[in-house]
Amino acid sequence: MGALPVLTVAASAAGASAAAAATAAAAVIIDPSARRQTIRGFGGMTHTAWIGDLTAAQRDAAFGTGEGRLGFSVLRIPLPENQADWSRDLATARRAIELGATVIASPWNPPARMVETFVRGSQTNARRLRYDMYGAYAQHLNDFTAFMRNNGVNLYGISVQNEPDYAHDWTWWTPTEMVRFLRENAGSISTRVIAPESFQYLKNMSDPILNDPTALANVDIIGAHLYGTSFANFPYPLFKQKGAGKELWMTEVYYPNSTDSADLWPQALDVGEHIHRAMVNAEFQAYIWWYIRRSYGPMREDGQISKRGANMAHFARFVRPGYVRIEATANPASNVYVSAYRGGDSTVVVAINKGTSAVSQQFTLANGTASRVSSWLTDGSRNVAPQGTTSVSNGSFTVTLPARSVLTFVTA
Repeated sequence: MGALPVLTVAASAAGASAAAAATAAAAVIIDPSARRQTIRGFGGMTHTAWIGDLTAAQRDAAFGTGEGRLGFSVLRIPLPENQADWSRDLATARRAIELGATVIASPWNPPARMVETFVRGSQTNARRLRYDMYGAYAQHLNDFTAFMRNNGVNLYGISVQNEPDYAHDWTWWTPTEMVRFLRENAGSISTRVIAPESFQYLKNMSDPILNDPTALANVDIIGAHLYGTSFANFPYPLFKQKGAGKELWMTEVYYPNSTDSADLWPQALDVGEHIHRAMVNAEFQAYIWWYIRRSYGPMREDGQISKRGANMAHFARFVRPGYVRIEATANPASNVYVSAYRGGDSTVVVAINKGTSAVSQQFTLANGTASRVSSWLTDGSRNVAPQGTTSVSNGSFTVTLPARSVLTFVTA
């Protein structure tokens, strides 16, 4: 049992030996009364025009919640500029909806008739939305929303622009232009509005929205990407100050890179830590990967769940939409990261040990009434493998977190 999570209530000699050999950590205190953000989901993107669609089996693997599934509850799709292409991602979106997921859409470009070119630094053919087309563009977003609704997909939200501040190959928006559109036109959009989707969570794109009451009133979700964003820049005090009633989503990322195989271990543990910090430090309500199926993504090209995907599934399968993150000791030992969530009568705890040594970890549920806990393990040889159940004594249980592993615990 040396590689398994060892529950102290178990009576095996191997379990006792492994627990004794593990480094002791400070207790994790979980407080269900200290409620943080409501979770909307975890997911990824399909982009049929660029890499092909998911197969029927891959859709079920991505959005199903059973063993061997990713458990994704959010799908992001592109909004093509040409209406003739609007059905490209419809089949996957429909299946995601059937499996309980929500769907959002992001445009890369407006229709060509709405665009003009300009000089931006050394770029002589930069594109932007013509000012006299802002109203028409809002109608374009509405038309796509209606098309999807009429075909069985009620969009949860629609973005104004994908990465308006990294648009060498698509359409640029300045912060001033974004605020102007939000103030004057976004109020007519018929679903939730997402903005600004900065490529690097640059606050110069979102601060002006939060500081403009009229623009902010017409936004529902502050969206951000995390390419190259340091953990130090994850917290957003201005959003906490002025974003009451708004949602905060991380709508696109791959991490730590797009060059390595998603099955490299222990590198894939970086994904687990990244999600942990996005939930705990940034307090995002959604975490959305770039391509769902890719060599560096949560699903390999052959449709199998990758090691990076297994890290995502530790959150996505068990922390469902509507769950609330609750306060928990986030870093009880070096290289150990813990977050906790509450849904109904159940508490979900995700514990990541990036260290090279096992850690003996106690978890205490403040005012907890749980009688048992089930666990799932990912390590170098297993992906979200069920580990059975054990009793909880006086609100506490202690486990050995194996070196370089992820464990999810669910109370009952």
